[in-house]
Amino acid sequence: MALPTVAFIGRPNVGKSTIFNRIAGDRISIVEDTPGVTRDRIYSHGEWLATKFAMIDTGGIQISDAPFSTQIKNQAEIAIDEADVIVFIVSGKEGLTADDEQVAKILYRSDKPVVLAVNKVDNPESREDIYEFYSLGFGDPMPISGVHGLGLGDLLDKVVEKFPKNEGTPENDDIRFSIIGRPNVGKSSLVNAILGEDRVIVSNIAGTTRDAIDTRFEADGMKFTMVDTAGIRKRGKVYENTERYSVMRAMKAIDQSDVILFVMNAEEGIREQDKKVAGYAHEAGKAIITVVNKWDTLKKTNHTQQDFETLIRNEFQYMAYSPIIFVSAVTKQRIEKLPALIKQVYDNHEKRVQSSALNDVIMDAVSVHPTPTVNGKRLRIYYATQVKSGPPTFVVFVNNPDLMHFSYVRFLENQIRDNFDFTGTPIKIIKRSRK
Repeated sequence: MALPTVAFIGRPNVGKSTIFNRIAGDRISIVEDTPGVTRDRIYSHGEWLATKFAMIDTGGIQISDAPFSTQIKNQAEIAIDEADVIVFIVSGKEGLTADDEQVAKILYRSDKPVVLAVNKVDNPESREDIYEFYSLGFGDPMPISGVHGLGLGDLLDKVVEKFPKNEGTPENDDIRFSIIGRPNVGKSSLVNAILGEDRVIVSNIAGTTRDAIDTRFEADGMKFTMVDTAGIRKRGKVYENTERYSVMRAMKAIDQSDVILFVMNAEEGIREQDKKVAGYAHEAGKAIITVVNKWDTLKKTNHTQQDFETLIRNEFQYMAYSPIIFVSAVTKQRIEKLPALIKQVYDNHEKRVQSSALNDVIMDAVSVHPTPTVNGKRLRIYYATQVKSGPPTFVVFVNNPDLMHFSYVRFLENQIRDNFDFTGTPIKIIKRSRK
């Protein structure tokens, strides 16, 4: 099921990014006391009382003709369109402004649930500053302080209450996979080739796909649900840069998927946007297959495929586990191999390893490559166990986690991969003190 989405909306410099970062638990958005710093939407995840949700931080909406103000307004309107709940942030320190009222008019038209938060209420004396915001018409203003974290729990309680109730497609046992990539890499053509029929409109204009389309099908006795991610959508007078918008659609599809088909265009090679999209899938812990489409269009030598694969491995070193397949949606070259490959990486993503077999591998690894000594103290590994799958996650119990350097964690990961087939899936190793 799709995660509910929260958008943080407001005029510039009311503290949206500070609140976003505190809820996300990291400094993801740039925080600077200058209006207009956050020009594009920034995405992350949050969790409150076991409820997970996606978050969008936006640039501030303002009336003036300041640089980027039109683009910022358009970005925010698209975030509003994607959101299930909107947190409208105003500043108790500056009070109600004409820009706040302009934002309110935009939110009235959205017909989305709105929670009004008055930020920069840093002490009890300033709570009286919230009353003028009742005039905006969004119910009780909630006093908060993004800097000090005051009132955020009450704010999130109210936000979670307004989330939609588990609506949508019921859960099933299908393997759910998404096809992601930059616009015009051939995602829709690939959908048609996999299904063997024209189910999605295809053209050579980047951004033809306007919405994500879920399609259930069977292949080789296996059941799948496929999501074709959208490239661009137009709503009213809001126009969006194709590549930026495709990232947002891909993120939402990734969150709902078990396996990701990361599609590249063989004609265009690797672009910076490819790295952003693939990086998000990797960080989300999903199984990933790298699909190089339009392979039929290249003039080839005996080394073309090997050279292209080497280039991918060099540019996507963090995804060394991802199998690479070269296909053509037009000629159907190697398309028939995709269902079995999706099933293989899905099984590896959900795989569980017996603790006894895992510890045999770990102890053999330690005997071959003894644990390091740091400042006269040697790392001791006691035992390891798998604590979850999807992706496979292992906890290694040691005498002191600080003695376990990243390079030794990578060594253990390689040993685990050498002994168990985890093709297509990231694995996570957590170091923990036995105490």
